Amino acid sequence: MSPRKTSHSKIHRHPRSSTAASKRPRPAGRNPKAGKNPQIGKKKIGALFEAFVALQARLLGPGGCPWDREQTHQTLRTYLLEETYEVLDALDSGDASKFAGELGDLLLQVVFHAALADEAGRFNVGDVIEHVHNKMVRRHPHVFGETKARTSAQVLKNWEQLKAEERRAEQKSIQGRSAEPAGPAAVPGSILDGVPRTLPALLEAHQLTRRAANVGFDWKHVDGLFDKLEEEIAEVRHALESDDRGHLEEEVGDLLFVGVNLARFLGLDAEIALKKSSAKFSRRFREMERMAAAGGRQLPGLSAAELEALWSKAKAGEAGRAATSREAHAKA
Repeated sequence: MSPRKTSHSKIHRHPRSSTAASKRPRPAGRNPKAGKNPQIGKKKIGALFEAFVALQARLLGPGGCPWDREQTHQTLRTYLLEETYEVLDALDSGDASKFAGELGDLLLQVVFHAALADEAGRFNVGDVIEHVHNKMVRRHPHVFGETKARTSAQVLKNWEQLKAEERRAEQKSIQGRSAEPAGPAAVPGSILDGVPRTLPALLEAHQLTRRAANVGFDWKHVDGLFDKLEEEIAEVRHALESDDRGHLEEEVGDLLFVGVNLARFLGLDAEIALKKSSAKFSRRFREMERMAAAGGRQLPGLSAAELEALWSKAKAGEAGRAATSREAHAKA
């Protein structure tokens, strides 16, 4: 079996029945009955999950799937990332069935990794669930304890403080197991320690600024960020005057960082926003290619003015279709 995701993960996806519930428009508020398939009662959810875990164990066991049995945590890294982005695409599509299916594919990755760890005697899926359950209880003392938190800002500030305490406790535990004494100059943990350096750059910048903001280190008003953007643009222009590519790279990075911080301040995710802008550019560029081909021409043979005219036409056509769609939706 090919190790590509398109030929593998779909095999593990159970057929999904199309129900009327999945086609209902999403209510404005939370529906207490949302997500409750009448064919799957609460008592069956646990049984279904156990059957799913058993299925993956069967695939990894003797006589199971040769492809599954060849996998390691490292070889599955790509699929974990792919499935995460496919969940985001499905979420944006508004298709509930597709969203549920992609969440299932992502869940497969969690179960797969847990099964591999179980085989190695490290941990099992029960440990995974217990860990996140205990963490959620521990980090919600305003729900399960005596701590007061009346706003989401207070909740986030408490969350970061609790995470910092957990990291300090973990560090002490590691030092206690180590043969080397920590010494008096041990550096205290940072609230930024939990941000993986392996994250995509935009997501890393978002996480860094979000964590800093959660403890009060943030801009008071969006105008400060606009001023900062103008400052960074000026510094990029100044860096262009020199031949120092390293300095130019640094200044462009600072500009991008402020852009990410602006998105975060406005309650947006720069990674998702940029993905949408990339998709929009792709649609418009493909439309340019289509229009050029309809006239018997190709883009490389067009002048800059002709290319700009095609771009403007593609942009106007997309805007017109979007307006028509909004009008039809309003009348529905």
